Amino acid sequence: MKTTLIINSSVVQNPLSFEFCETDRKLILGMILVGFGSLALGVFLGLLQAFNYAGVGLYQFLPGLKSYYHGLTLHGVLNGFVFPFAASNGFLSLTTIRSLGLRMPSSLLLFSLLSLFLGTALSIYGILFGNSAVLYTFYVPMRAHWSFYLGIAFLVVSTWAISLAQLITLRKWKKNHPTDRIPLLAYASILTYIMWDISSIGATVEDLFFLLPWSLNLLPGSDATLTRTLFWFTGHPIVYFWLLPVYVSWYFCLPAQVGGKVFSDQMVRSVFVAFLILVPVGFHHQYSDPGIGLFYKWAAAVLTFGIAFPSLVTAFSVVYSLEIGGLSRGGKGIFGWVKRLPWKDPSVCAQILAGIAFLPGGMTGIMHASVNMDLLLHNTSFLPGHFHLTVGAAVALSLVGIAYWLVPYLLRKKLWGSSIARWQPWIYFVGVLVFSSGQMSGGVLGMPRRTALALIPYEPLPGWKIAGILTAVGGSLMFLSFLIFFLVMVMTIFFGQKEREPVDIPLGQVIHGPSLNGPQLIFDKISYWVLLCFALIAFLYGPFLITHLPPKFICLPFQGF
Repeated sequence: MKTTLIINSSVVQNPLSFEFCETDRKLILGMILVGFGSLALGVFLGLLQAFNYAGVGLYQFLPGLKSYYHGLTLHGVLNGFVFPFAASNGFLSLTTIRSLGLRMPSSLLLFSLLSLFLGTALSIYGILFGNSAVLYTFYVPMRAHWSFYLGIAFLVVSTWAISLAQLITLRKWKKNHPTDRIPLLAYASILTYIMWDISSIGATVEDLFFLLPWSLNLLPGSDATLTRTLFWFTGHPIVYFWLLPVYVSWYFCLPAQVGGKVFSDQMVRSVFVAFLILVPVGFHHQYSDPGIGLFYKWAAAVLTFGIAFPSLVTAFSVVYSLEIGGLSRGGKGIFGWVKRLPWKDPSVCAQILAGIAFLPGGMTGIMHASVNMDLLLHNTSFLPGHFHLTVGAAVALSLVGIAYWLVPYLLRKKLWGSSIARWQPWIYFVGVLVFSSGQMSGGVLGMPRRTALALIPYEPLPGWKIAGILTAVGGSLMFLSFLIFFLVMVMTIFFGQKEREPVDIPLGQVIHGPSLNGPQLIFDKISYWVLLCFALIAFLYGPFLITHLPPKFICLPFQGF
């Protein structure tokens, strides 16, 4: 069974006819449900993390979690790996299918879904029953159960399967359209995964060739400097992989939802190419690490500042699209269009508020990219305050907003309780701002992160107390908002009203379309940009690898909890 849609207007140079196979629909829906199911558990653990900063320890009341650090590890894996991987796999599979007008190989979609299930199950098992309290970064010399490392590997493999399916579909499309530009939506979706394919090499090598054999006692020890560097080769650009699916929605879906348009085809392509090129910036997470030359740390810092370029371009383009939408709805004056936006639409509201929260998240990110400020703030609660504005707000809240139309679309139902859902983004927005304010204010005063503050035997500094209270209050509001979201999703799944006619996904039209000749054509030469990325990787990481290979297996395992 398949749904056929005939669209009467050109949608960002995408095909007018679109066939969505029933099998593909179910597989993509399965990915989305795995992602948000993991988020539900991760959000609950996040509430416990927030109360920890207020000096309230709740982990002793939960079966299965041996300590605060086991809970923090599970929170990071579910919210940092499983949720964004699954959501991206599902959402960008759909956008690729829609944009190219071709089916992706169902066998690879099924393999990706099974890998997600298996990776999630193995990782959770390793944490709950394998005593894997190694946190999100799983630094050596802390050693996890072998199932934890194998689970992480399967999660990454699930994303590779989607990327392979995209490339196979793109190759098939090119055979039928040898002289055409790659449709913009497909271009952005596919470049997101190519960027991630390259980025994931570091952590995958660390996981499969160092940590997994080490956990099975097949290696005498591990190399702390090398494995840490491999992790951060992936650890920073994974943020791009969280963010770029959101950019796809901000660029293509949000304009259609508000009645706006995409500003420029060339601008969008340049943004995604920039993220592809700027993969090797992981050294800026290692400013205080020995064994890495100062020149390469500074080079990584400069490249990290370069990431501000595509983000600023995105800010301009998205606000431009929103302004067009507001003006088309009767808005007047410099800011009169803002109130004309469809704020009662929970999908629109969530994504706009996520973008607003991303502004302080980006500014504090620049602070962490600065050597002197990062040395002061990196190991304090200021850092989780920062990334809860990026991944915790810009990404998570946007994916929630996408889910408000995506889940009903995949179910062929209408959203249940939209009048309730429209309050959820506002509650979360206020909550994450309060939460991050508490974390950052405490961090400036030296409040540590990744620390069981509810169990410390000494009196916390005075400034930490109010910071901890703000963190707990903000975290409670964030948790409340997710209760509303999951209520709406569950009710939509079981009681949502059936759609009578097939609907298309929201896609905005582009104002300045793609050129069929001239220098813009180089954007479609994806292999050129991949080679440039690898050249930059060789320049920055080549000297390090030459001096640190072969590895020195001198780190013995340490079990703290």
